[in-house]
Amino acid sequence: MSHPSDPVANPMLPLLGQNALVTGAARGIGAGIAKALAAAGANVAVNDIREPSETVEACRATGRRAISAVVDVSDQKLVEAMVDRVENELGPISILVSNAAYSDRELFYLADMDGFEKTIAVCMWGPYYLARAIANRMISRSKPRDAGRPSTQGNSTQGNSTLGNMVFVSSPHAYKAIPGAMAYNMAKAALDQMARTAAVELSEYRIRVNLVHPGWTDTPGERKFFFDKELEERGSQLPWGRLATPDDISHGVVFLVHPQSDYITGATLSIDGGIVLPYQELFRIRDRP
Repeated sequence: MSHPSDPVANPMLPLLGQNALVTGAARGIGAGIAKALAAAGANVAVNDIREPSETVEACRATGRRAISAVVDVSDQKLVEAMVDRVENELGPISILVSNAAYSDRELFYLADMDGFEKTIAVCMWGPYYLARAIANRMISRSKPRDAGRPSTQGNSTQGNSTLGNMVFVSSPHAYKAIPGAMAYNMAKAALDQMARTAAVELSEYRIRVNLVHPGWTDTPGERKFFFDKELEERGSQLPWGRLATPDDISHGVVFLVHPQSDYITGATLSIDGGIVLPYQELFRIRDRP
C-alpha cells in the first residue's frame, strides 16, 4: 500500500493503494464520497445500516476493491468489529470518512425521546467510536515526532507527512440553531469540537482530521422532510441557485484526503453554495425604495 503522503505517482489516481472506510454510504452524500474515493484510486469499505450493494458495485466498476459493511455505527462493539474486519479484508485503513447520520424534525419539548437519543447516538457517538477505533490502529503503525513538537521543516519530508486521514461530515447545524432539530444541532456541534480536538491530539502521529460542512444537498434523505417541488423551489432561492449534489460534496472530501493537502488539519471546509451567507439581507436591500 502506498503511503498517504507519498508523491503522487499517478495524478489521475492520487489515492492508489489506500484503503478507505465510508459510513452511511448506501446512498446520498456517503455514496457519492465512496465512489469518488474509488475513482481516485482507493479501495473502499462501504458502511450503512442497509445493504449498500449499489455503491459497492459502482466502486468495483472503477477497478478498485470494495466490500460492504452493514453495521449500526452507534454500537461501539460492532464498530470495533467492523474496523477489524475491514483491515483484515482490505488492509490498514488510511482514510476514514464518517458520514452516517440520523435526524427527526420536532420541537424539543415535544420530541420523542427514542428518536432524540438515536440522533445523538448516530451523529455524535458513532463518529467518536469510529475515530477512537481507527486512531488506535493508525497510531500503532506510526512513529510519533519528538516530544510531539511541530517540525520546523518548510516542506513535507520523511517522518513529517500524513499517516492517515479522517474526515467528518458535519453541518451548518453545528452553529445555526435550526428550530425543530435540537438533537441534530447538538450532535453536530459536539462533532465539530470532537474533530478539532482529535486534530490536535493526533497531529504528533501525522494523522490529519478535518471537517466538511455540506449545505442543503439533494439526497434521498431530504425526502423525509420535503417534497421534490419544495426542494426545487427552495433550492432556486439559494445564492447559487440550486441545492448541492453528492458529487459537490465528494470533490471536497477527495481534496482534503489528497496527498498534496498534507498541511491541512483541523480545518472546516464549507461546501454550501453560500447558504450561510446573509443573502436574505441582500433581498431586503433590493426591496427598499
